[in-house]
Amino acid sequence: MQEKYIKLIFGLKLKQIRTAKSLSLFGLSKLSGLSKSYLNEIEKGKKYPKPDKIAILAEKLEIPYDQMVSLKLDKNLAPIGEILQSNILKEIPLDLFGIQESTLIDIISNAPAKFNAFISTIIEIAQNYNFSRENFYLASVRSFQEANNNYFDDLEQGVLKFSKLYQLDLSKKIFSGELEEILTEEYEYTIDDRELGKYSTLENLRSVFVPKTKTLLLAPQIDEAQRTFIYAKELAYNFLNFEERLYTFSFIEFQNFDQVLNNFFASYFAGALVIPKTSITQQLGDLFRQSTFDSKAFLNIIGRFNASPESVYQRFTNILPKDFNIQNLFYLRLTHKAGSEKYQLKKELHLSHQHSPHANEANEHYCRRWVSLNVLQEIGKREKEHVFDVQISHYPGDDLKYLVLSSATKDPFQDDHYRSISVGLMIDKNLQRKIGFLGDPEIKNQEVGVTCERCTIADCRVRQVPAVIIERQSKNNQIASVVNKLVEKFS
Repeated sequence: MQEKYIKLIFGLKLKQIRTAKSLSLFGLSKLSGLSKSYLNEIEKGKKYPKPDKIAILAEKLEIPYDQMVSLKLDKNLAPIGEILQSNILKEIPLDLFGIQESTLIDIISNAPAKFNAFISTIIEIAQNYNFSRENFYLASVRSFQEANNNYFDDLEQGVLKFSKLYQLDLSKKIFSGELEEILTEEYEYTIDDRELGKYSTLENLRSVFVPKTKTLLLAPQIDEAQRTFIYAKELAYNFLNFEERLYTFSFIEFQNFDQVLNNFFASYFAGALVIPKTSITQQLGDLFRQSTFDSKAFLNIIGRFNASPESVYQRFTNILPKDFNIQNLFYLRLTHKAGSEKYQLKKELHLSHQHSPHANEANEHYCRRWVSLNVLQEIGKREKEHVFDVQISHYPGDDLKYLVLSSATKDPFQDDHYRSISVGLMIDKNLQRKIGFLGDPEIKNQEVGVTCERCTIADCRVRQVPAVIIERQSKNNQIASVVNKLVEKFS
């Protein structure tokens, strides 16, 4: 364990023992003969006393010497000790969020009981909601994206440098062939697109990278857009000099936070390379200036690039906040198996604030009025490669409206499985100035909820279950109202 953590644990323990014996710092100073300022420095974790000083403290506080120097904390402070003895503070780069590790340590030392209560609460929530280490890392990356409006100019500039270095014309479609040439010639990769197909247990993997021989194994069923994205991501890892990285796509497991963060950076770089900023910005601007929504023009934007609809939608979340100042938006990816009534929210991003459509781990039923679910139902019936729809969704509980664009596609790796990707833009005065077609009468307006259990819409024909949470809240409010009247009556 790092020396500073050992100091902090000793300081926490000394403060706990001192307060348990109802001693002030002044009182302990008189008792031990050590100065008050010196003891204060120890308790704050800034100094670690020499053995003779520890012996004096142990004697005067009537605590065994071995117990004083032990790194074990009692149950009231045990979670703090576990955090300090783990690598969690090192694995997560706190500086990404503007937090200095020393600041966090000061908070811990100044209010250990409150910090411990906070950590215990987080642990309890994590246990109740099956919140794993992976969930925690992914949530951290998502918070990092949201804090930066999901736009990273250094990566955008890196793409421009890369394209100039390797003479890639970003005004034209990028294809896998030209990226494969850079991988094999410049970075000495070997590409194998047959081996993975021999193993049925790897049917959901798109690629595996073997670093020792620089061999990239590709699933035989991937299409041209997927191959291009994988190549672009591998180029990002090399061009950006990332040593900590994931070796499978999609990931199986990761060892530390840097792998997760670098995976995001590489994916961002790949998206910016395949879907260049200048091109997509211009096309979105042309679309937004129209007085009616042109679905063909929107689908042409998606088809202009050698990328999946999911990649293009993700790129929207980079471009809209930066180039159009549209920051009140959300991104959702849901999955669905044909014939099932279950819809799972697998990926989400919320800029500016937490919007109403969000993941929930309480096994509730997402609103069947969402356009995100409607396109999933539609593609299952029509057996098309791509189904698109647009809707203005009104959340009466929040009195908020969103323009929601949503596409559904087949899952190429699982039969009878589909996924939808959606971008929702909150309709406010800023959006009304930016987008000319918001008043288009052809765009369906729909009142929606978040989940059936929390929905206040009374006449919903597609409700899956009663609004049990709303009913419970209403009953509690009625009880509280009667109690208040009784208190007033007899006061």
